[in-house]
Amino acid sequence: MIAPRTLLVEHRDDRTIVTLHRPAERNAIDATMVSELLELCTELESDPKVLVLTGGTDGVFAGGADIEQLQQRRRDDAFTGVNIRLFDRIRQLPMPSIAAIDGWALGGGAELSYACDVRIATTRTKFGQPEPQLGIIAGAGGPYRLVRLLGESVAKHILLAGKSLDADEALRVGLVLDIVEPHELIEAAHAVVDRMLRGSLPALRLTKLAVDAPPEAHPQVDLLAQALLFEDPEKFERMQAFLDRKKAS
Repeated sequence: MIAPRTLLVEHRDDRTIVTLHRPAERNAIDATMVSELLELCTELESDPKVLVLTGGTDGVFAGGADIEQLQQRRRDDAFTGVNIRLFDRIRQLPMPSIAAIDGWALGGGAELSYACDVRIATTRTKFGQPEPQLGIIAGAGGPYRLVRLLGESVAKHILLAGKSLDADEALRVGLVLDIVEPHELIEAAHAVVDRMLRGSLPALRLTKLAVDAPPEAHPQVDLLAQALLFEDPEKFERMQAFLDRKKAS
């Protein structure tokens, strides 16, 4: 990946940590950031690793799309679905993604966090979808992802009535996994990754695939995933280790 201009990227053996980095623009998602995130997705599709995505700990995850660029977009631009295609790529990454969110996650920034598998908030996190106030809709996956995540009633309250969710409300409705202080955010995200990686990587990857499969794909996708794992050598090793520990206790 060519050195990005809008992202800070740290590659580790088992995870990739990405920080949105347009501080002067409150991490607004512009065309350059979209392009760089798409390139990152290509890397994580060819070399699957868990993704930690954050805006840092300065009180802003992402302040939505870049309004100056958004104002210039026309009908044909909407049909290309640049942001929604990016967020779909993030959602479909082979390994899980964790959004570590400090402060505001607005508009496209909130939708970016919805595309991740797990969200962790800080005490000052707030989610909001102000798009109708700008004459548009939350058009990067917000409507259908929020309904799936929170149910129709809560999703409509956010999308139609403009309700923002603070961290406590987001935890109550299940949008976030946990709330921590800002200085604890990145450590908390890594702790979630560490828990994920205690399991086998094939099982983690196939569990994500099964969870994300459409309803009509079940139970077939579950049976197929389990059949593959039942033949995986790591399954035999892990189960034998469990039996040995049980016998020794």
